[in-house]
Amino acid sequence: MKMRMGAHDLKFKQLRKVLKEQKARLYIIRRCVAMLITWHD
Repeated sequence: MKMRMGAHDLKFKQLRKVLKEQKARLYIIRRCVAMLITWHD
C-alpha cells in the first residue's frame, strides 16, 4: 500500500502550518497584552 500526496493533502498540510503560525502569533500578542495590563511602575 503506497501513500501519495494528493492536492488535498498538500492544502491540508499548508492550512495546518498557517494555523500553527497564527496560534503562536496570538499567544505572543496575549502575553504582551497581559504584561501591559499588569505592568506596575
